Amino acid sequence: MTGPRHDDRPLNIRMLLGFGLDGDGEHKRVTRAPNFLLFGGTKETHELLQQTALKFNEKVDERGKALPEINARELSEITHELREDL
Repeated sequence: MTGPRHDDRPLNIRMLLGFGLDGDGEHKRVTRAPNFLLFGGTKETHELLQQTALKFNEKVDERGKALPEINARELSEITHELREDL
């Protein structure tokens, strides 16, 4: 008997980080949200990071799972869906 396929095992991710690298240095933007910690960027970039984090969390919730329960296949599917939405 074999165990679960490698890509079906939960990744046990506790938090994802988002970085906006286009900031001007005058403002320090930091947002902590469920499953995310977001740093930097211009106002527009930081808002896009926030929107993406919210959409990501919605897609995890739609699967009836918490972030640590997501496997590699699901993470890939969610990121592809988000790219299509942008």
